[in-house]
Amino acid sequence: MVDLFLNRVLVENNWDQDELNTEREIIGILENRIVMLFFASADCGKCQEFLPVLNDFFKRLKDPAYIEYPKLLALIYISLDQSEQQQERFLQDLHKKTLFLAFEDPYRKELQAMFKVQDVPTVVVLRPDGSVLSPNAVQDIYSYGCGCFRDWQEAAELIERSFMLNEEFDDLNLRSATDPVRRLKYKTEDDKRKKKWWNLWGKGKAGGEEEEEKDSGGMNPQT
Repeated sequence: MVDLFLNRVLVENNWDQDELNTEREIIGILENRIVMLFFASADCGKCQEFLPVLNDFFKRLKDPAYIEYPKLLALIYISLDQSEQQQERFLQDLHKKTLFLAFEDPYRKELQAMFKVQDVPTVVVLRPDGSVLSPNAVQDIYSYGCGCFRDWQEAAELIERSFMLNEEFDDLNLRSATDPVRRLKYKTEDDKRKKKWWNLWGKGKAGGEEEEEKDSGGMNPQT
């Protein structure tokens, strides 16, 4: 996935429109992530209708206000606008953590051809290795919302772990898979401890009874 944008310039959709153009920056923002390539244009009515749905989908997976640990997900806007003014207008309504290619970058058209994008809006979903997970996830996002991401994770075999920076390993729910094993392990250890304790206690009790019998057997009752 990272290779697709190495030696390219990605721009952050923030106030300063910071450019990410070094290999380290590109790797840092795209490595080990599922990437959504959003092909759209400002003069497309369906794109305008889909935009708030996509924004809501993305913010619920990335914004700290909605989720404690942002997901391993990146959104890149591939503009098919007819002018830079159209692109800028569309970017104003896009989520501020969206990345995009500059209007003058010919790579926009190359990506359109590479992924055979015929219609807009189109959201091409890519695995971390760059292979296509979904050629167009627009309808799935409409229908299933954030549930799509869980499906993408499983299909991409993407493992998130809590020790990764700003990410949470919760969707694969390994806890439910390992709990029975751990409970059995602890139960077995508890049973062993109980058995050992009962054996020791039993031996101690038996030894005490033997001593009592010896004591009582060795003493003649007073008459």
